[in-house]
Amino acid sequence: MLTTLKGRDAVLVALVAGTGLRIGEALAIRTDDFDPLCRLLQVRRSVWRRREQAPKTLNAIRPVDIPESLAQVLCGYIKGRKGHLFTTRAGRLLDSRNVLDVLQRAGRQGGYHAFRRFRFAVLRKAGVPDDLIKLWLGHSQNFIDLYAAQLRYDETYRREWCEKAGLGFELGELGYKWEAPIRPSLVA
Repeated sequence: MLTTLKGRDAVLVALVAGTGLRIGEALAIRTDDFDPLCRLLQVRRSVWRRREQAPKTLNAIRPVDIPESLAQVLCGYIKGRKGHLFTTRAGRLLDSRNVLDVLQRAGRQGGYHAFRRFRFAVLRKAGVPDDLIKLWLGHSQNFIDLYAAQLRYDETYRREWCEKAGLGFELGELGYKWEAPIRPSLVA
């Protein structure tokens, strides 16, 4: 699918498929929500009908680790931008319905939630611990022990699992459009 999409739309699909973000969360992302290397995204808000709002639940406010290959693409896309990442040419927030039209024109039947389910399957197949999957996807946590509650703060542990799981898809030429190209050996 990434081969049929260009620019903003391709980056948006790669971000949602590679992180499991809800579409409203992805549309609300700003450049300052990323760390300097684009390896960590802080989800803080959502967009519904082109209006920014609080996320779906308190659990939706969370850190999301990003695999290095996708981080390189995001850093290239962000370079020189300020504010929201995904806007119209006029600078207005996108609406999820308009983005759904882009997917359907690219031949994708179904909605953005399919990318969220895809990310869940990739993480599960890679053996990522359930508490970490719940954290990254913004699901409610069932913290039984103190260690599970500390996952939010253990960046090294989260990054190790993030890289182990990978993206579950290839970025293809998307990574080669930016100054820091993705090396094919890094793409799962």
